[in-house]
Amino acid sequence: MLEAAFWGLVGGIALVVGAAIALVPRRPISEHAIAFVMAFGAGVLISAVAFDLTEEAITIGGGAAAALGLFGGALVYFFGDRMLDRGGGDDDPEGIVLGALLDGIPESAAIGLTLLGGGGVSVSFVAAVFLSNLPESISASSGLETTGHSKRSIYRLWGLIAIASAVAAALGYGLLGGASDSLVAFVKAFAGGAILCMLADTFMPKAFREGGAKVGLVTVVGFALAALLSTA
Repeated sequence: MLEAAFWGLVGGIALVVGAAIALVPRRPISEHAIAFVMAFGAGVLISAVAFDLTEEAITIGGGAAAALGLFGGALVYFFGDRMLDRGGGDDDPEGIVLGALLDGIPESAAIGLTLLGGGGVSVSFVAAVFLSNLPESISASSGLETTGHSKRSIYRLWGLIAIASAVAAALGYGLLGGASDSLVAFVKAFAGGAILCMLADTFMPKAFREGGAKVGLVTVVGFALAALLSTA
C-alpha cells in the first residue's frame, strides 16, 4: 500500500511542479508549448488506458465487466464535468482545479491497481499521469494568481490534491487486493473510461486549438513511447 501511495504521489506532485513553472518569475510559457505537452501526455495516456487498464481488465474479468467499467467511468466523468462547466467552465481557474481533482482520483486509483498483479508499477502509466497533470496546473496556477490568490495558497492547494492522489492510489491497491476478478476488472476499466472521456472532451481539443495539426504527430510519439515502455 505504501508503494502505491508513493507512486500516486509521484503522479500528483506534477501539479506542484506545474505551479512552480507558472509562478516562478521568468518568461511566460507559451500556449503553443503547453499544447505540445498536452498532446504528448494524451498519447501516453491513450496507450496506458489501452494496455495497462482495458486490456488487463478484459484479461482479468472478461469483456462484460470491462465494458461496464468503461461506460461507467465515462458517464461519471461526463456528468461531473458538465456540472463544472455550469460552475465556470474551462476558462475558470477554480473549475480547472476541480477538474484536475476529478481527473486525478481515478488516475491515481488506477496507479494502485497496476500493482495488484504482483509486478512492479506501470512506469508508462505513472509517466502519463505526471505529464497530463503539468499543463492543467500551469494553466490554472496562472489564472489563480491573476485573480488574487497568493502563491502560498496556490502551492497549498496543489499539495493537498497531490496528497489526495497518494491516498487514492493506496486505496485502489489496499481495498481491492482481495476483491473478485470481476470487481477489479470493473474498477480498472472505470478509471480507463473516465480518463478516455477526459482526453476526448478536454485534453485533445485544447491541445489542437492551441497547437494546431502538429499535435497529432506529437500524440503518436507519446503513444508509441508508452507502448514500448509497457511491453519492455
